[in-house]
Amino acid sequence: MSLTRRSVLATGLAAAAPSNLSAAPGWGASGSSNAAHFSLAYAPHEGSFASRGGLLEQIAFAADQGFRAWEDNEARKRSIQEQEAMARALLQRGMTMGVFVASMPKWAEFRPVLGSDDDADREAFLADIRTSIEVAKRLNAKHMTVVTGFMDRKVPEEIQTGRIIDCLRRAGEIVAPHGLALVMEPLNTRTNHPGVFMHSIAQGYAVARGADSPGVKILADLYHEQIQSGNLIPTMEACWAEIGYIQFGDNPGRKEPGTGEINYANVVRWLRARSYAGVIGMEHGNMLAGREGEARLIAAYRAIDRA
Repeated sequence: MSLTRRSVLATGLAAAAPSNLSAAPGWGASGSSNAAHFSLAYAPHEGSFASRGGLLEQIAFAADQGFRAWEDNEARKRSIQEQEAMARALLQRGMTMGVFVASMPKWAEFRPVLGSDDDADREAFLADIRTSIEVAKRLNAKHMTVVTGFMDRKVPEEIQTGRIIDCLRRAGEIVAPHGLALVMEPLNTRTNHPGVFMHSIAQGYAVARGADSPGVKILADLYHEQIQSGNLIPTMEACWAEIGYIQFGDNPGRKEPGTGEINYANVVRWLRARSYAGVIGMEHGNMLAGREGEARLIAAYRAIDRA
């Protein structure tokens, strides 16, 4: 969710000495591929294929491996020229743009506090949403990530919930006329983000129901949900009407599927049974560095996609 966070996710992805990729299914001797598209729209990000070059080269490589989508948390911070170049690259490759962050929290300052007595953070948040609309249009994006801020220990949680619902309802009124949706990301407080207000999909469901807007949905990041609550498939089943976007990442470690405890093959079966046609963000790093790690990443998604 921040430059620091993305840097952490990309740790170990710097280019290493090339390894022999010919053993990886769908890879040619040159590292290129005409592999069939994945059945679901898994979305890598900059850093997933760091050995292949810059952003546009990584998009091209991902497309060659059959990936159908892309996401970029930091897209709002890129220049207009960079945003337009990314949009062109995705369009040329027939790839869908996933989320970018519409309003970046100040992680070190534990702000914004959208449920506080002071209206300043809420107004700043809404200002970010307004200025993100043109970014979304430029990128052909339909979903924008938001975080509902941090807890105010001086204000009862029920009051904070009401204020946040009101704030998100206003935000929904801003984006919905443009065919856009904000997806609220619950974050775990046990490992990564102590002090955040929204820490479970169920809590996101309550806020989305209260906001009652097609422009306000939940981002179900299953890495965070597994740490905080578990019970992934029943929770998604109960909250499905308000889930607008999904992200994968295994736990512990936040690496590709198959490196931790989450049975992503079963999750994929469930999503396929649900006829889920949206983007699935690959919101994690690679277990291994360099091209070996990139080959392992692709193989991991091939494995769960065959479920």
